[in-house]
Amino acid sequence: MKYIELIGRILYSIIFLKTIMNHFTAEAVVYAVFSGVPVPSVPVPLLGVFAIIGAVSIMLGYKTKWGALLIVAFLVPITLYMHAFWSETDPMRMQRQMADFMKNTSMLGAALIISYFGAGPLSIDAKKKT
Repeated sequence: MKYIELIGRILYSIIFLKTIMNHFTAEAVVYAVFSGVPVPSVPVPLLGVFAIIGAVSIMLGYKTKWGALLIVAFLVPITLYMHAFWSETDPMRMQRQMADFMKNTSMLGAALIISYFGAGPLSIDAKKKT
């Protein structure tokens, strides 16, 4: 059973690591402009760095609670600005943004749980305690 937390941490981190390189492209900044993000050339790559550090931290189980808080700091503005389904007028776009909003909300909940409970027994954090 102790492997379940490790597997969960790895699976949780993969989505951030798989999609994060987009945050370092000009297209991401342009998309953020159209989503109403103020001065997007600063927060878009900065939040990308938060996501990379947070995801690696969670995956390795090193400083996991801090890594999870970085994921929270990444997800809150992304969710509110980039997936503002309530401001969409096209029903198809609204549905897509609502799905992404709910996905991010569930990942935010998981990050908050990780920030409270930590990484579990198979982690660098647990080895430091012994």
